[in-house]
Amino acid sequence: MELSYIFIGIVSGVASGLFGIGGGMIIVPFMLTIGFSSHHAIAISVFQMMFSSVFGSFINYKKKNLNLKDGVLVGIGGLFGASFSGVIVRMFSDVALTGAFLCLSIIFFLKYAFDVKNVVNQTQRNELQKRIILVGAGAVTGVFAISLGIGGGLLIAPILGYMLGFDSKKVVPISLFFVVFASFSGTISFISSGVINKDIINAGITVGISSMIGVIIGIKIIEKMQLKAHKKVLLSVYLLSIILTFIGLLRKLEILNF
Repeated sequence: MELSYIFIGIVSGVASGLFGIGGGMIIVPFMLTIGFSSHHAIAISVFQMMFSSVFGSFINYKKKNLNLKDGVLVGIGGLFGASFSGVIVRMFSDVALTGAFLCLSIIFFLKYAFDVKNVVNQTQRNELQKRIILVGAGAVTGVFAISLGIGGGLLIAPILGYMLGFDSKKVVPISLFFVVFASFSGTISFISSGVINKDIINAGITVGISSMIGVIIGIKIIEKMQLKAHKKVLLSVYLLSIILTFIGLLRKLEILNF
């Protein structure tokens, strides 16, 4: 089991470095397939995000890829929004959460697979408007993303791209930095709600430390990867997540017994 945690941690870390995500699109369905409930799978995912996001953001900052000012504003919004995640998780059943995660995965997969793009808003924003959008995007993303254990990078990128016209290279480091705040707030919320226990913490630490290795690999890859290749890898991650989550949902509905 420990080797499985290490492997999935490295894979999720690579995804974090490549796409600015917390790795939940990989970790949650994997944890579901090995028998964790949705609540605990999400808790492990959110807890380990603190490792990969802090480490990855530090590397991005050192490489001057991260706009710290914009990142802090988005992070503050995420800190506020994610504080409600523990309550949201306790409000819904295991099957409902798994189904919601599956629907979200399918939506993003179709969006990228069929090249559905947000139209960049070319309207010039003043500094106050920009700050409000950054904080607001973080807050909205924090509420929903952390509750599903996916960090938020996959949700926040289209928002910033549409509202502020940020390109992908600028969005990825900000998205990962956002996860620092959101995952910390989400973890506190889960602990106070009784979702996180000792076993979840132990699993999260193993996955989280392993993810730091993957983050280094992911950041190095994205610096050299062409845009088309980047998109193909992203679609592969989405497809894997959809398949594993669908299997997990079928098991919880007792349609599959393996």
